Amino acid sequence: MSSIGFLVTMTAKPGKTAELEEFLAGALPLAEAEGGTVSWYAVRIDEDTYAIFDTFDDEPARQEHLNGRIAAALMARAGELLAEPPSIKPVDILAAK
Repeated sequence: MSSIGFLVTMTAKPGKTAELEEFLAGALPLAEAEGGTVSWYAVRIDEDTYAIFDTFDDEPARQEHLNGRIAAALMARAGELLAEPPSIKPVDILAAK
């Protein structure tokens, strides 16, 4: 079981939800290419709130992901797509199935 992860929440700018959804869906191949990323989810919480939840087996893999292509691409487009900077929180996984 993976023991650590990230929970990234973000709010789309008005009129940018479709573009943010396209961006998130398009990031899947990047996540799949990361050997240390065990699982990666992009989800919609409500009409303008989205999240990424991903898991890792160790801290080096989590840090590699944080410094990787998805994070760089998100930060490059944050001003265009997001109403405010994303909230990026490291999490400890307590239980999983």
